[in-house]
Amino acid sequence: MAYYEHVLIARPEISPQQVDTIVEEITNTIKELGGTTTKTEYWGLRNLTYRIRKNRKGHYALINIDAPAPAVHELERRLRINEDIMRFKTIRVEELDEEPSPILARRDREERRRSRREGRDGEDGGEFEGGED
Repeated sequence: MAYYEHVLIARPEISPQQVDTIVEEITNTIKELGGTTTKTEYWGLRNLTYRIRKNRKGHYALINIDAPAPAVHELERRLRINEDIMRFKTIRVEELDEEPSPILARRDREERRRSRREGRDGEDGGEFEGGED
């Protein structure tokens, strides 16, 4: 079997829960057709570089797939029919990367920095005591 990375962009009007449902349907489709999915990531509602069907944003999701080529073709056929999917891209890779994608890694890094910064601000400032007696 071959390895694939599959990224999809869903319409911004749908909720993140609906995107999770779409990803589950994709996972079930791949399993039915004799493959497996190793990693799924929801990247969130992000700005698009250019408009797609008059939309400026879209829900992004990444799925790592280990499946035969006919299974991927059937998956892509089903996604073309789905009106909630604006774009998708499937790329064959030599091996699947189990680490978090650069998108999620950057988000985690930014959250750690923010929490350190907030923790530092709380220690330095303390509570202001004084004023009128």
